[in-house]
Amino acid sequence: MYLTKEVKADIFAKHGGKAENTGSAEGQIALFTFRINHLTEHLKKNRHDYNTERSLVKLVGKRRSLLDYLKKKDINRYREIIKELKIRK
Repeated sequence: MYLTKEVKADIFAKHGGKAENTGSAEGQIALFTFRINHLTEHLKKNRHDYNTERSLVKLVGKRRSLLDYLKKKDINRYREIIKELKIRK
């Protein structure tokens, strides 16, 4: 399994403040980004896995809506998470 409890806790500790803060927008965006990167690598090897492709599109949409929320609420936190996760190129 690519996403163990330890990996999740590490992601939330790094981006959400502490490991128990799983509801923070930054932590969720970081978790979605980790999963999106994993699914992207999977789809590079398995081009015809359409169920995974659909899941990837849904995850990108969820991350986009969280980023929109964060941008509306606090532009500085939005810019910080974008820079930290290198989402924009």
